[in-house]
Amino acid sequence: MNEQASTEKIIEKTVFPILFALSFSHLLNDTIQSLIPAIYPVIKTSYKLSFSQIGLITLTFQLAASLLQPFVGIYTDKKPQPYSLAIGMGFTLTGLIMLSLSAHFYTMLFSVGMIGIGSSIFHPEASRMAHVASGGKRGLAQSVFQLGGNAGSSLGPLLAAWIIVPYGQFSVIWFSAIALLAIMVLTYVGNWYKGFMLARSKKASIQTVVNQFSKGRVIFSIVILLLLIFSKYFYMASLTNYFTFYLINKFHVSVQTSQIYLFVFLFSVAAGTLLGGPIGDKIGRKYVIWASILGTAPFALLLPHANLFWIGVLIVPIGMILASAFSAILVYAQELIPGKVGLVAGLFFGFAFGMGGIGSALLGKLADSKGIEYVFSICAFLPLIGLLTGLLPNIEAKKK
Repeated sequence: MNEQASTEKIIEKTVFPILFALSFSHLLNDTIQSLIPAIYPVIKTSYKLSFSQIGLITLTFQLAASLLQPFVGIYTDKKPQPYSLAIGMGFTLTGLIMLSLSAHFYTMLFSVGMIGIGSSIFHPEASRMAHVASGGKRGLAQSVFQLGGNAGSSLGPLLAAWIIVPYGQFSVIWFSAIALLAIMVLTYVGNWYKGFMLARSKKASIQTVVNQFSKGRVIFSIVILLLLIFSKYFYMASLTNYFTFYLINKFHVSVQTSQIYLFVFLFSVAAGTLLGGPIGDKIGRKYVIWASILGTAPFALLLPHANLFWIGVLIVPIGMILASAFSAILVYAQELIPGKVGLVAGLFFGFAFGMGGIGSALLGKLADSKGIEYVFSICAFLPLIGLLTGLLPNIEAKKK
């Protein structure tokens, strides 16, 4: 009886050291990933690459990072792998070293593909561990986890401006130290996860949300959520991968200056990440999703018509408001499909990465044919897809 009470206490307790370790490892993982788009201005000039080739690099990375994720999630739902995160970071380390040494376009594709595989192993299981360590505060846990990732993504442009631009492509190898640090942190997390496997399995069977919707309604809702992910990550792809080129082309700023503007946007994304989950825990995730994606629209529509000063102002609310959506969408989907934490995480992280990659490739093609300013004028309308949020059911009304 005492043992059962102890186990239940473990399940109900939010394990903040593990959440912070996962968030920190997410920061390290996404810092490495953010180096890929951050070095685009360098390699585009060095290897005379087109926008289409830049888009293909992103597509290769994003597809490698997305296609495996649902399968990783399905597998680990059945057979959790405590040390899979450290193993995945080993793939990332290998790809990072290869990228620093790549002298040809196709070896770059292979290198970013290896980094993508590492990411596909990392995200579903790390999201599951955050769920286990949440103590029932699932929105908060996912926001803390996402905060690390978005903070890491924001560091890439600064690191590129300070290190890669002045010292060249080979300086990427210096960031191997980040991957090695991440492996050590993830090994610690794996040890904790292994020790709490029994609590994890019981946690998976103790659901605070009971799915009372029909299968058709659940599928319809998942499709709506994926369309919202599409709008968010297509728009994010335009800013993450082509914002620097837009600024350089339209305002003739230096590469370093454009990277600083990109950092401001990505830092705003990181700052806004922590809001969505906790607010969703209190007022309902549907309202957070609605406000996050559709709320970005007015600022996004103004951006292509703004001068350099106002662009620096507008990218802050765009980043902060848009960022709050993903944690709310992910936990909303996990509540729609109880007991399938890994599958849902793999599906949504994978789809997000895939949309980012496909978006980058298509937008690169469009930039080559129509110009980079045209791309931003078209992408400004994507947040209006947030109107579809009105079709989602209110899960909170279905809670016991």
